[in-house]
Amino acid sequence: MLTINPKEIPHGKLHSYLLGAVIPRPIAFASTIDHEGHVNLSPFSFFNCFGSNPPILVFSPSRKGRDNTTKHTFQNVHEVPEVVIHIVNYAMVEQMSLASCEYPKGVNEFVKAGFTEVPSHRVKPPRVKEAPVAMECKVNQIIELGQNGGAGNLVICEVLLMHIREDILDEGGRIDPVKLDAVARMGGDNYLRVQRDNIFTVPKPNEKLGIGFDQIPDKIKNSQVLSGNDLGRLANIEQLPGIESIKKISGAPEVKQALQQGVNALHELAARYLHQGKIEEAWKILLSEEY
Repeated sequence: MLTINPKEIPHGKLHSYLLGAVIPRPIAFASTIDHEGHVNLSPFSFFNCFGSNPPILVFSPSRKGRDNTTKHTFQNVHEVPEVVIHIVNYAMVEQMSLASCEYPKGVNEFVKAGFTEVPSHRVKPPRVKEAPVAMECKVNQIIELGQNGGAGNLVICEVLLMHIREDILDEGGRIDPVKLDAVARMGGDNYLRVQRDNIFTVPKPNEKLGIGFDQIPDKIKNSQVLSGNDLGRLANIEQLPGIESIKKISGAPEVKQALQQGVNALHELAARYLHQGKIEEAWKILLSEEY
């Protein structure tokens, strides 16, 4: 294990480690305007949602590590505390990247990157027509985290109005992640595209209380077959199945065969059920050797 003290390595190297480790990062494609009416459009991957009541988004136009200068976006939100934050999808990722070029102040990245300006309803900065989601925001607070190159500046925004393209919604009116086709930042020049094969589900405990790892028998917990994720799913069940249901499944042909082949075969069978989302059945199989 490599152990690093941030104060003992060059800032550029630390920056690379941080951006390579904290992934994937959503992208805030932010349009702002200065007091003279000059529009700016720039992407930021130090970004996320931090509340829904009120709806709060936070992004950070950090100080440049090379020369400690601040970004035009940061200057603009001081002059006009409003911003439109867009979600970037795959269809616009190359244009978004182009907008990140360090054009001189006053140059409109909408024009440079080929995006279409659409007037906003509640704020002065325009919206990107091509974006699947746009959120008009007022800037509630700006927190400067340092004065040296690489220091972050938290821009805390309250969403006043959301614009969602209807073709990214599912039948229930919710945003479909596959239709959204969002992209996220990785380290270096790498991005991540949200596609169906990359999406998986993990049942949330919500109001239910899982039994926990400490209630899993050692023979199962120390399995040579079951992974940490498998055990985590097993530990998320509210209560163990009853004895009668365990005895019933122990008579099934596939369970009998696994019992004859040994504990690893039994655990492999249980893992197959787990991966199908059949947690209770997996538990019955795992406990069947006791009966």
